[in-house]
Amino acid sequence: MVTAIVMIDVEADRIGEVAQAIADLPGVDQVYSCAGDVDLVAIASVADHTAIAELVPGHISKIPGVVRTVTHIAFRSYSQRDTADAFSIGLQD
Repeated sequence: MVTAIVMIDVEADRIGEVAQAIADLPGVDQVYSCAGDVDLVAIASVADHTAIAELVPGHISKIPGVVRTVTHIAFRSYSQRDTADAFSIGLQD
């Protein structure tokens, strides 16, 4: 599994519709609108690097209103949720 963080610049009047179009794509887990250097941040989890190469330039970048993307690949997660999930494997609630 490969996790990508995609920073997306969007035409100002299309942020909502672009965010929804990205959120509807297979492999996209979350889309955030945000303040700062970019308009949207998408978190995608896909099988491999080939799938990221198809998702970002093949789908996200082609959505009308998308101006630019920058993609970062995650090496490792340090979230509390991941740690809790690792220790609960095989335990019954």
